[in-house]
Amino acid sequence: MKLLETYRTEFSRAACRPESQTLHCIAYLDQDVGAAIPFLNAVLGGYTYIKEPPSVTVRSQGKLITVHADRIAINAIREPAEAEKILQWLQREINAAWDNRASIEPSFEAAPRPQVIEILRHLPKTNCQQCGQPACTVFAVQVSKGGRGVADCPALLPEAAQRLTCYLRDFKFD
Repeated sequence: MKLLETYRTEFSRAACRPESQTLHCIAYLDQDVGAAIPFLNAVLGGYTYIKEPPSVTVRSQGKLITVHADRIAINAIREPAEAEKILQWLQREINAAWDNRASIEPSFEAAPRPQVIEILRHLPKTNCQQCGQPACTVFAVQVSKGGRGVADCPALLPEAAQRLTCYLRDFKFD
């Protein structure tokens, strides 16, 4: 038996940016999936996890996706069909995590995140703007969130790039 069988979707544009080309999707779940969230967090390695009320946020396919007991929120989609593909994937993941819960150690913690200061230690700290950012600190924040990568810093020397790559290898980005 599936835990999550049906949902209904609602789409909107960000109220603060009506000119935005992207949509936000809320899928209202017809079944409560709250009990599955710690298992889903263990399987997907949640970016953030909140114990009460339970929710897990994951980064996938360039999106932030938050699963609550009664709804799923997806940011920055281009069209409803994109949201539907993500929702179908999540439905499979939720149901699989629930079906396999006996063999999954539930996780009540967020996945570890890279520290901005550690990333900054590897960067040249010249604020050269070759990466398109005004300062190395801004670039380091973007790297810590998975938005930029080691190769996006043209001024990074090969040895420093290798050390930064090794540091970032311990973290899950998607």
